[in-house]
Amino acid sequence: MKTFKYVITDPVGIHARPAGQLVAAAKKYASNVDIELNGKSASAKKLINLMSLGVKQGNEITVKVEGADEDTAAAELEAWLKANL
Repeated sequence: MKTFKYVITDPVGIHARPAGQLVAAAKKYASNVDIELNGKSASAKKLINLMSLGVKQGNEITVKVEGADEDTAAAELEAWLKANL
């Protein structure tokens, strides 16, 4: 399992458009991708679950990636977050 933390810098947090883009990015990988915030966890491959976390600017999320392509998935998703959120 690969885990990393990221602080959201987008002024609106994870709102509809970037959440949809994050879901699309996560679905490219066979690995399970979960995002945790304040003790709640949601699959990054399910839009409604991801939106239910209510991630705001300044929140530190924990991303957990587990599966066959976890190394690649974790590195690329971390780069995606830095570029987009």
